[in-house]
Amino acid sequence: MPTPHIALLVLDLAGTFVFALNGALTAIRAERLDIVGVLVLGMFTAMGGGIVRDVLLGSLPPATFSDWRYLLVAAGGALLAFLFGTRLDHRSFSINVLDAMGLSLFAVTGALKALDRGMSPLPAVLLGTITGVGGGTLRDAIIGRVPSVLSSGLYAIPALVGAAIIVTAHELGVATLPGALVGASVCFAIRLIGIRYDLNAPAPRGAPPG
Repeated sequence: MPTPHIALLVLDLAGTFVFALNGALTAIRAERLDIVGVLVLGMFTAMGGGIVRDVLLGSLPPATFSDWRYLLVAAGGALLAFLFGTRLDHRSFSINVLDAMGLSLFAVTGALKALDRGMSPLPAVLLGTITGVGGGTLRDAIIGRVPSVLSSGLYAIPALVGAAIIVTAHELGVATLPGALVGASVCFAIRLIGIRYDLNAPAPRGAPPG
């Protein structure tokens, strides 16, 4: 059984990788950027959530700058997307799936790291949510698009649910990896259901559709 710190690192690097793929594929599909643009958008998407998390926790410098593995994984994921992204079929679906995966993994790792730093449950859930949506928000801001967290009701909500599950599991004494996998899986499922059925959170009456 992996130790909590090893499980956290593996999940964090996995989230970094899939968000790098997502950001790079977005650059290729939506913006037609060159290799520099693809690498930059992929790496910013991959590392944005982790940087926000570590800054809010006072864990400086952020892990993405102090641990070479994060930079390597982010750059590798973005480069992989640049080399092979145009061969993928149904890229819109691939981008959405990767986004949901990154959201899910970062939501649980953000909450876990907050707990590891001594935060109480509620702030840990909030930080997990912020970590989950951070990379996608930065990606959308860079390309001049309304961030998904503001335009899609089932973006922050799945991250909130996933973070709440891992925090609850932690408080109940459940092992880190099983709790994290359940939390990430539920977050992932809710996000994909929202995409599939175009679901959004309630909006004010009379507001135009998103």
